[in-house]
Amino acid sequence: MIDLRRLGATTAALALAVALTACGGDADGGSGGSGDGGGSADAVVVEIDFEGDSVTPVGERVEVEAGQPVDLEVTADQPGEIHIHSDPEQELEYESGSTTFKIVIDRPGVVAVESHDLDQVIVQLEVQ
Repeated sequence: MIDLRRLGATTAALALAVALTACGGDADGGSGGSGDGGGSADAVVVEIDFEGDSVTPVGERVEVEAGQPVDLEVTADQPGEIHIHSDPEQELEYESGSTTFKIVIDRPGVVAVESHDLDQVIVQLEVQ
């Protein structure tokens, strides 16, 4: 006979484990995502400045460890959107002013962060 209390507790534990895994898994080269990050290492900070029709940095490569948090600190004079070309791809909308996006990339490889409006690669995250 099935013990429904044990089944309910097991189901709840499984749901919690899935939810915790999903929290770290949507904005990166595999899993990872917006939020507080999932790695134990210190975050790599990438400062991104939009002014008019230009952005800095331009195409710079930044090395990060798989699972290491990355803070994309965006300062912009007008609203816009950046794209993270990972699996799954992410579109991050920002307003004028300052915004920080916290992401984690779990899979090794090179992940481009770009502005499609400016047709410009901002930074390439080289995940080791």
